Amino acid sequence: MNKENILFGIIGLLAGLIIGFIATNSINRGTVNSPVIQPNMGQQNQPGAMPNQSGQTAAMPAVAEAIDKADKNPNDVDSQMKAGEMFARINNFEKAIPYFEKAAQLKPNDFQILVILGNTNFDARKWEEAQKWYEKALAIKKDDISVRTDLGITFVERDKPDYDRAIKEFQTSLTIDPKHEPTLYNLALAQFKKGDVQAAQATKAKLTSNPELAKKLEAALSSN
Repeated sequence: MNKENILFGIIGLLAGLIIGFIATNSINRGTVNSPVIQPNMGQQNQPGAMPNQSGQTAAMPAVAEAIDKADKNPNDVDSQMKAGEMFARINNFEKAIPYFEKAAQLKPNDFQILVILGNTNFDARKWEEAQKWYEKALAIKKDDISVRTDLGITFVERDKPDYDRAIKEFQTSLTIDPKHEPTLYNLALAQFKKGDVQAAQATKAKLTSNPELAKKLEAALSSN
């Protein structure tokens, strides 16, 4: 990558940090593991974080170094992940994805990288691509309830929803944890959108331990 491209990358990253984060639209993705996009990684800036001028200045060399290192070391997994993470942190998923894909090429059976790719495509609203990576991850660790539920959501959100497939994935998740609240929430929505109002209400009734989430679900069902 030449110096001009690195400079543009830095400007884009800093602009994104100033603007802050775009909220994700899924109950599950907002509460479960996504090592880059969600707080579980322990490294993500808080939404709305606005670094001061000295912080921006200090960040520029690190940003430039990460991007340049990834481009100069295409066979280094950590470099690819670091560059992708920097773009993902500001929700520039389109630029993050190629770095994560390169990491996946280098370590094709790494569960964590596969989940990151699923989550990044999810947040980019690339539902079919997210499906592909989630399925690869589940082939390695089939009992990950959060990944399975995110997979189900991709079938609800795409342009041509497949509610039956979504419901199947949610029900599989519930065999792992029958009380998993994000799964119950998304299952009720899928059932309702399919037209099975009775099933949706029955699923909603299982959210009694979380009145706030049940209220949010009721509002969602009313608005559809």
